[in-house]
Formats: sequence, structure tokens, C-alpha cells
Amino acid sequence: MNRSEILRTAERIVNGDRQQDYNSPENSFTVIANLWNAYWNTSAIKAKDVAAMMALLKIARISTGHAKEDNWVDLAGYAACGGEIEAAHGE
Repeated sequence: MNRSEILRTAERIVNGDRQQDYNSPENSFTVIANLWNAYWNTSAIKAKDVAAMMALLKIARISTGHAKEDNWVDLAGYAACGGEIEAAHGE
């Protein structure tokens, strides 16, 4: 899979199936942030932080040396969603 294919696949996923299944990234990541805040008894985690931390999860998986194409696609998708959330809300 080349870089264009990775980006096209990430775009198709974040604007298609995942959006339909889990709502918009902003709404989904806000729900996740609220759950993480409750778990850690804080209120500091924002939707863009969820995108960044999920990207770090993908980087951790890639760093094992056993990465799958899916990890790279998801990493691109989380970066795109996080950038859009920050641009829209300046969180």
C-alpha cells in the first residue's frame, strides 16, 4: 500500500463506515474523553487529546515491528480527525 492508498483508505473509513457506525469523530471522541476523565477523575482530556492518544496507540503497535497496514491507515485517520477538531474548536 503506497501513501496515496493509505490516505484514500483513511479518508474512506473516517468519512464512511466509522462515521456511520460511531457518529462523528468529534462526538465519539468527546464521549471517550468523558469516560477517560471519569476513570481518571479529571476533566482535562478533550476530544483532540483522544485523537492524539489513539494515534500514540497506533504508533506503539507500529513500534513492535509487527505493524499491519491497518495501523498506518488508522494513524492517518486519527491525525486527520484530531486536526479537524482542533481547527474547528481550537481545543
